[in-house]
Amino acid sequence: MLNRIESNDLFTPEQVLENRGRVAIFIDGSNLFYAALQLGIEIDYTKLLCRLTAGSRLLRSFFYTGVDRTNEKQQGFLLWMRRNGYRVISKDLVQLPDGSKKANLDVEIAVDMMALVGSYDTAVLVSGDGDLAYAVDAVSYRGVRVEVVSLRSMTSDSLINVADRYIDLEMIKDDIQKTSRPNYAYRPLSGLTLMEEHDDR
Repeated sequence: MLNRIESNDLFTPEQVLENRGRVAIFIDGSNLFYAALQLGIEIDYTKLLCRLTAGSRLLRSFFYTGVDRTNEKQQGFLLWMRRNGYRVISKDLVQLPDGSKKANLDVEIAVDMMALVGSYDTAVLVSGDGDLAYAVDAVSYRGVRVEVVSLRSMTSDSLINVADRYIDLEMIKDDIQKTSRPNYAYRPLSGLTLMEEHDDR
């Protein structure tokens, strides 16, 4: 029996995933946005939800984001998210001294993860923020299995160390990206390629 465990034949990866129980998804919207920029892709949030749920029973999928109330495009996006399987938790952006705007939702993510313990078996945290490591550790001790999904270059080692499973966004980007569009600003295309693709339309 010991040899079987050492040779990792006891459970296949598929069997482990089948035992995820009820899943709750917690997405740090800002972290995911910047990861998508790094990858040069646009996220298809329907595909993302399917990929993260992976056939398990979904309790709820939370999307945490800072909002600019004057940005109609963003308001439209968040309305779409609410109508397509996401519970949106938002906070107004705060202007920093350097002129940039930010909204930190780490506390909201941590509180929701803790408050729902007992209602879910597996937490899928889409963030690389090391500030969430303590919350992940805390829910783990309450019997929750935690999967962290984020871009490796943007992920704190402390977060990976307390997670039961880590998934690099780079490895699943083909499963979660929108069908490529030539005029999408975040795609790393040369001007020549962009012109050629535009001419082909």
